[in-house]
Amino acid sequence: MSAKDINRMQDPRQEFHREGYEKQQQEAPGLQSEMKPVPDAGEESYQGCGKLRGRKALVTGGDSGIGRAAAIAYAREGADVALNYLPEEQSDAEEVAELVRKAGRNAVLLPGDLSDESFCKQLIRDALEKLGGLDILALVAGKQVAVEDIQDITTEQLTKTFEVNVFSLFWIAKAALPHLKPGASIITCSSIQAYQPGKNLIDYASTKAAIIAFSRALAKQVASKGIRVNVVAPGPVWTPLQVTGGQLQEDLPEFGQKTPLKRAGQPVELSGLYVFLASQESSFITAEVFGVTGGMHLS
Repeated sequence: MSAKDINRMQDPRQEFHREGYEKQQQEAPGLQSEMKPVPDAGEESYQGCGKLRGRKALVTGGDSGIGRAAAIAYAREGADVALNYLPEEQSDAEEVAELVRKAGRNAVLLPGDLSDESFCKQLIRDALEKLGGLDILALVAGKQVAVEDIQDITTEQLTKTFEVNVFSLFWIAKAALPHLKPGASIITCSSIQAYQPGKNLIDYASTKAAIIAFSRALAKQVASKGIRVNVVAPGPVWTPLQVTGGQLQEDLPEFGQKTPLKRAGQPVELSGLYVFLASQESSFITAEVFGVTGGMHLS
C-alpha cells in the first residue's frame, strides 16, 4: 500500500499480501529485511498528525514486525523513540532509527537480551538518560517456538520463553514505574493464542495468557497514579517470529488463510492501535485487551 492510498476506502480482504507464504527458515531472531515478502510496517504508508508530540517512548522488539510498526508510528506522531532489540538484529534496528530521524525525532538504539534481569534494569536507566524521560512503554518483544510434542519442549526453551515474554515485563515495569508521570501509558503484547491456543505453541500460549493477567492486575494497581496499562492481542501477523521457528515450516503456505478475512495481517495494521493506546484519545481506557485478529475473535 502506498502513502497515497492510506486514506482511501478499500476491501480489507484485498489489502496487502493475500496469498499464503513460501516456506523459508531463518535462525532466530532473524531479520525482517530477509523475509519474502518483507513485512509492511508502515515505512511508506503511515502518516502522523502530532498525536504524541513531545513524548518519549521505549519500544521492545522495535527492530521488526509489530514493534517496528509502533516505533515508526510513534516517531511520525511526534515522539522520540528508544529501540530495544537483540544485537543480531542491528541492521533492521538501524533502518528503523533512520526512519525515526527522518521524521525529525530522536532515535536511541539499546540492544540487549530481555531474558536478563540486570539488562532490563539497565535498559530503563539508559532510556531515561538518553531520551530525558519516559511516557510510553510499548513492550512488544517476544519469543515463539513451535514444537509438535510437549516431550520435545526443553526446560531451557520453557524458561527462556517465560523470561522474555513475561518476566521481562515485571523487571521493566518495576524499573520504570518510579519515573512515569500521570498520563503515561504501558502497552503489552499478548496474542490470540491466549484465547485459542494452538497445539504446537503450549509454552508460548501460556505466556500470552499470563501477560493478560499481569497487565490487568498492574493496570488496577497503577490507576491511582494516573498510569494506564492495556494489552494488544494480535492474530496471525507476518513478522520474523513466523520464519524463525514460530510456525512449523509446513504451516507457512497457509499462514493467515483461516481467518475470516482470508489473509494474515501486516504490522502496519496495528500502528493506529498502538498510537491510540499511547495517546490521550484513550484516556478512559485501561486494563483492556484489544484483538487485531482478522476476525478470529477473542473468546
